[in-house]
Amino acid sequence: MKIESFELRRLRMPLVNPFRTSFGLQTVRDVLLVFAHTTDGVTGYGECVALADPVYSEEYVDAAEQVIERYLAPAVLAGGDVTAADVARLTGKFVGHRMAKAAVEMAVLDAELRTAGMNLADYLGGVRDTVPVGVSVGITQTIEELLEVVRGHLDEGYRRIKLKIQPGFDLEPVAAVREAFGPDVMVQVDANTAYRADALGLLAELDAFDLLLLEQPFDHDDIHLHAELARRMRTPICLDESLTSAKTTATAIRAGACEIANIKPGRVGGYLEARRVHDVAGALDVPVWCGGMLETGIGRAANLALASLPGFTLPGDISGSARYYREDITEPFIATDGQMAVPTGPGIGVEVDAERIASLTVSRQVVTR
Repeated sequence: MKIESFELRRLRMPLVNPFRTSFGLQTVRDVLLVFAHTTDGVTGYGECVALADPVYSEEYVDAAEQVIERYLAPAVLAGGDVTAADVARLTGKFVGHRMAKAAVEMAVLDAELRTAGMNLADYLGGVRDTVPVGVSVGITQTIEELLEVVRGHLDEGYRRIKLKIQPGFDLEPVAAVREAFGPDVMVQVDANTAYRADALGLLAELDAFDLLLLEQPFDHDDIHLHAELARRMRTPICLDESLTSAKTTATAIRAGACEIANIKPGRVGGYLEARRVHDVAGALDVPVWCGGMLETGIGRAANLALASLPGFTLPGDISGSARYYREDITEPFIATDGQMAVPTGPGIGVEVDAERIASLTVSRQVVTR
């Protein structure tokens, strides 16, 4: 397959509701899409999950667009006949920029599979037609507001609730959710690296609430501190920001710092590496789930394909489109009784809404051979 050009689109998509984490408040998503156009007239679609600012990781969307335009896209275009498996090799000399690389690989992979008439879930080794999904609830102004939001999601049929926490908004809101909704609701908490070593004792108190997991309380490179917390807690420690490849995942698991793994394809450099992370975690008897980055329908479709693999035994952050966008750029994704169907069409399994994309586009550029 020969790629004739890459098209980079920046979209501005307002969120239905503001989403607050320990990193800050997000009200709009600055979306970078990558289209891979082949010489046979097939287009593949990729989505970069980098945020507008370098707060989740060192990557941010302006830099991702620049590195794709100047380095990654030209490297792939110079590769001649390529498949998605070649993208990592062709772009490997450029250090880092995993989210940008993942978007390019995703576009090439989608084009490859659309050309072959093959579905992404089948290509990755998926075994389910539907996958369990949960919701991620941001930090609210009051506990009363938090309970109202959680109640709404449970009424919608979601089976798992993830609560964002930070210093000063942790034990009390978690206790309130447990008291209000009982012990049978699956609840997990996510700190997004907000805590330091002096919080070991406080975090250990979360054991009282029978949580599914505690996600990434400490800095991404503080593996030993996560391992120390794991020794003090009954609640499983899950890593997110720390896991950047199959290799770092294996290292964290062996260090006793990672009892559950959150897999985000953009964070690890693409869906092929995400599958390797899944395989490594499975070999080491660690369950995995699919994290989310407020993706549009393009990224959401691909995440559902990934979550259909056998090791994804916990509900992922792949809730319905309407939670984030009044109108998506693909057909809407709808959760039914906490389950979502895996798309079955070629490539990522869904078609994009070209008119909707055009209406949201704020910039466009094309990179050719």
